[in-house]
Amino acid sequence: MIYRALIEVAENELEKTMPDWKMIDADGHIREIESDVFEYLPEHYKNRREAVLYFPLLPHHGWHRQAGRGGMGASFLIPTLADWQLALEQGNIEAAVIYPTRFMHIGQVGMTEFAAELSRAYNDYLYDRFLRPEKRLKGIAVLALQDVPAAVAELRRAVNELRMVGGLLPADGLPRPLGHPEFHPLYEEANRLGCMLAVHSQNSLRNNDLFMWRHEAATLAHVWPQMRQFTNLTFSGVFGKFPDLRIAFLEAGCGWVPYLMSKMEARIGELPRPSKLIERGQMYFQCGEEMTTSRDLELLGDECLFWASDFPHEGIVDMSKAVNEFLTREDIPETSKRKISYDNPKKLYRL
Repeated sequence: MIYRALIEVAENELEKTMPDWKMIDADGHIREIESDVFEYLPEHYKNRREAVLYFPLLPHHGWHRQAGRGGMGASFLIPTLADWQLALEQGNIEAAVIYPTRFMHIGQVGMTEFAAELSRAYNDYLYDRFLRPEKRLKGIAVLALQDVPAAVAELRRAVNELRMVGGLLPADGLPRPLGHPEFHPLYEEANRLGCMLAVHSQNSLRNNDLFMWRHEAATLAHVWPQMRQFTNLTFSGVFGKFPDLRIAFLEAGCGWVPYLMSKMEARIGELPRPSKLIERGQMYFQCGEEMTTSRDLELLGDECLFWASDFPHEGIVDMSKAVNEFLTREDIPETSKRKISYDNPKKLYRL
């Protein structure tokens, strides 16, 4: 009864701005509970449950979002399957692509075998708890790039057996940048499978000595790794070597992209230019909340951008509000809104 009432309220809120298409949420999240994911680890962990869970399964960082007087806790949500199903109805969303929260830090795990085991456990957990019972939810596989052959095998399993639509590339934490030849077998497999890969930013242990204030970390910690990986992947020649490879850059908007493209233009040599990679459909970017969105659309075009709710991060717990804020934006033409919120993510994830 309560669930139905909430849906009716959401439908009334969206009625005034409802487009003639359903939207695709290109980047939503779960907040996985480590003790739940633990149950999907190999059996030899089970008799050490208390000892293993005493320590965090994944390294984190020193910029605690909920600590101190300015914490965000009032609108904090650990979404259940039912919460996500309500959000899909609230936003009139055809599909939502699900990324992790804690397991975004997989690149910071120092133990190679453990990183691979954690990846498999998370992917099984995501499939069993969210993807299997709700077909509108689409999963992104966590991959342990500490062991590239294991990451290749896990991407193959996740796509072929768990119906996931892509794999996660840690924006920070690994000792080498993502364009390093060590990772090329993973790109070759993604190219063969026809699935996308996502460079998704997260705070890092490396951030602990770079900032003085929490809001300073929140401003810069996501965009720096994206800029580094974008530059490295472009100069590495990966996109030219694997012409069907599609890589998305998430969690830092797109305002930084035109700037880097202009800096790289004179230095790119014979490699494919980012503008050509965008034209070929190999690069995609989250369309953020920047004041420069109209300029970014003019410089990048509307074929490479996508909308993402980031639900339930940043206190976003009402999907109808998130959708309405996008649909009522005056700096995005109506024709571009459909591409950004439906056509482009559908093409990126091959939904």
